Amino acid sequence: LDKIVVSNSLVEKRLLNWGIERSKLIKIPLGVNTDLFKPATQFQREEIRNKLGFFKDEIVIGSFQKDGIGWKDGLEPKLIKGPDIFVEVIKRLRKNINVSVLLTGPARGYIKKHLEEMKIKYKHVFLKNYNELANFYHALDLYLITSREEGGPMGLMESLSSGIPVVSTNVGMSVDLILDGENGFLITNNNPNKICEKIIELIKLQEIQKISLKSREVAQSVDWKNVANDHWKYVYKPLLKKIS
Repeated sequence: LDKIVVSNSLVEKRLLNWGIERSKLIKIPLGVNTDLFKPATQFQREEIRNKLGFFKDEIVIGSFQKDGIGWKDGLEPKLIKGPDIFVEVIKRLRKNINVSVLLTGPARGYIKKHLEEMKIKYKHVFLKNYNELANFYHALDLYLITSREEGGPMGLMESLSSGIPVVSTNVGMSVDLILDGENGFLITNNNPNKICEKIIELIKLQEIQKISLKSREVAQSVDWKNVANDHWKYVYKPLLKKIS
């Protein structure tokens, strides 16, 4: 191998510790289309929440990634994605806030089953057109990542680009993009109580708009145009020179 591309500093450090040559490693983040994923107007927000059946007094938490094993119902959890942590966090949050959940993506059966058992309101929509996803971020108050391991995830960049605050475990690109308390909230462990504390802290913030603006700013740094340019500049152009 001449080049190995990684998306975040956690994987970069891991590969270096495993003995991969520094000269072969290139860190280039996953990207996002900032022209598609944009902050909502008040009208857009109200429109999608009404369409999905969410009310003003509900705190709507989003999770848009596949977290079940296989491509059917997904009743068996893919633990690396942390659906067990997610449902535990929601279970504890309901004691303090009026929480609802918005899900997209396939194989979400594990989370849905537990939400139903806890009688927690949720909406799950399986979208066939990727571009439709942008509008669903507009319905959220925050996006929650409870994974144990990630490369991105894409939901991180899409949320940030949409101006939606993110609360995330210490995984993937969250470590590189989230400045705790400034443009999102980062949890250094998988403790559901700590995650709940961060979410409640976020909800109580008076200046949530500042976090939304800073979220959008950091997302623009990983727009696909910039990411594509980095692939050309640091990977393909040097390799072409090497073989010419």
